[in-house]
Amino acid sequence: MADHYGDDVLSGDWRKPVRGRSVETPAERGLVVEEVTTGFCGEIMRIDRNLYTVDLEDRHLKRRTFELGPGFLLEGKPVILVPPARKGPVAPTRTASGSRAVVGAKARVALPSRIYVEGRHDAELVERVWGDDLRIEGVAVEYLGGIDDLASIVDQFDPGPGRRLGVLVDHLVAGSKETRIAQQVSGRPHVLVVGHPYVDVWQSVKPSRLGLTEWPLIPRNVEWKHGICEALGWPHDDQADIARAWKRILGTVSSFADLEPELLGRVEQLIDFVTEPEA
Repeated sequence: MADHYGDDVLSGDWRKPVRGRSVETPAERGLVVEEVTTGFCGEIMRIDRNLYTVDLEDRHLKRRTFELGPGFLLEGKPVILVPPARKGPVAPTRTASGSRAVVGAKARVALPSRIYVEGRHDAELVERVWGDDLRIEGVAVEYLGGIDDLASIVDQFDPGPGRRLGVLVDHLVAGSKETRIAQQVSGRPHVLVVGHPYVDVWQSVKPSRLGLTEWPLIPRNVEWKHGICEALGWPHDDQADIARAWKRILGTVSSFADLEPELLGRVEQLIDFVTEPEA
């Protein structure tokens, strides 16, 4: 018998909208959507996460701003525009020293060879720029607290085949105390002593990073770090002030580009020396 009344209007999903239900869609730049209340149709040009808004630009280059959320059509279907997912950090392709980054590499067990530097600040600066490289190579950097006893320090280390010692010295210039001390161990097998011309490793940071044209000149009768802080108008009453000044300087260093070449070359030379395979 024929059904004169047609299908049951309550059968199926009778509550489903004609255009379909809205689905969440990331508001990506370049997407073309229509705002249903105004009928404004345009390309997404900007998303503001803080204001939770989206800017649309139509074919006449007219722009309007709307609140993210429901009330948009994408290819005729209702969507709820939401901010796009935040992108995770991109793995760096270079280390701070400019070397090619090895993604996922684990630090090697430290080699018997070592690099010695004069003080804590030297060690922290080397770590800041070359730390990733040194961990991959398995090279440990230690600070000495001064090099007055360098000859006995080298004797105690007992360098030999497969156990090289590299030493970085401050103020290695003709006639300096540091140069005379370095000459006592220069030429020993499996030992390399190199240095930079600066009174202190602070000077190896480019002065422009601190807004300076050059580092101030400090009289010889004034302790250099205290003199620098005084010349720059920084607190310098005690060691805590000096430590804070160094943290301020170190904070301007993020890569090799922030350091003077006179230091860069010497550190690279030491790394090559202590990692070079024995003949």
